Amino acid sequence: MSEQTLSSPTRQAGGKPASARIGILTFHRCINYGSYWQARSLVEGLRAGGADAVLMEHCSAEVRRAEWACAFQPLLPERSRREELPLYGAKARKLIAAADALPGSAPFPLERPEEAEEFACVVVGSDEVWNLRHPWYGGKPVFWGEGLRTRRLVSYAASFGNQDAAEGLAPDWAERLRRFDAISVRDRNSRLLVGEALGEEPALVLDPVLQFPVALEAVGEKPGPDAGERYIAVYGHSFPDEYARAVRRAAGDAGVKLVSIGYRNDWADEQRIDAGPDEFAQLIAGSEALATNFFHGCVFALLFERPFAAIASSYRANKLRDLMEKVGAEERLVSGGDVAQVGELLATPPDAAVGQRIAGLRERSGAYLAAALG
Repeated sequence: MSEQTLSSPTRQAGGKPASARIGILTFHRCINYGSYWQARSLVEGLRAGGADAVLMEHCSAEVRRAEWACAFQPLLPERSRREELPLYGAKARKLIAAADALPGSAPFPLERPEEAEEFACVVVGSDEVWNLRHPWYGGKPVFWGEGLRTRRLVSYAASFGNQDAAEGLAPDWAERLRRFDAISVRDRNSRLLVGEALGEEPALVLDPVLQFPVALEAVGEKPGPDAGERYIAVYGHSFPDEYARAVRRAAGDAGVKLVSIGYRNDWADEQRIDAGPDEFAQLIAGSEALATNFFHGCVFALLFERPFAAIASSYRANKLRDLMEKVGAEERLVSGGDVAQVGELLATPPDAAVGQRIAGLRERSGAYLAAALG
């Protein structure tokens, strides 16, 4: 791992030297609750610790078009209904407005990282920043450190997403990883890929949402279920029919309704497609339980200590499996048609040992960040 070469420090707006600033390079403008919250948690968490951290504002018309297309048609090949399009549009605008409010750098073209501001340190991650299969960000050299003007290059909770470790990493991509001064990942699959490529295992750390209690503070200290509005939250889409039926049975047995957040699920009683990112967090925190097939659905359930039952899609199988193993909550992940335990999982919060495991990982992740950022 080698040090980046820099010209002498320049001064930024407000008179601060570039050498005092930290740039965070991630997918903060994905129209996705998880992408927004991991970016917000990391930048606000670092700033709360005294760092002058900002999100690096990369721009691409091609990526923007892809994001908007996905935002309006998230369930492809099933197309969104006409009456849902304004709701998906409202959700997207709320996420974009929330991202606009986060501390950011001067904009620069995604394909020309040399035009980005100069930083003392660039932190790449969290999210699937190294997923070469990502439909529009995959293989973008900037996320591998190319062209960046910084003295120090580190990763925090980086992931390869659905790129399986069994496939290995081509030598040219492995060589790009060698330019990093410190590497951490958020899942075992990514750890195996980096370890095989570099001959050295990277640190395994928590996703920023679990590492920093930003979302917890945003909703007011885990409000818990509202006795006047009892519901099980549903977050995700394209659930297997057997799982959906099991969740419906659990809701019926508990005498509560099902509220689907961010996406349409016809088997839910209420659709909250247009929820903004703060409302998303509030809805999870105020639920009786959560049914999800998304990584950050599990993360938020763990953060708010809500009962949850997760089922992995093929795209998210690595991420969900490794998260559950890391925090000791493997029983929360059901598979295939084996949904008999869904009702019990949705009625029972995670064991206290899970919280203890997260606390230990939080301490280790903090120590990694302190050392990596110097």
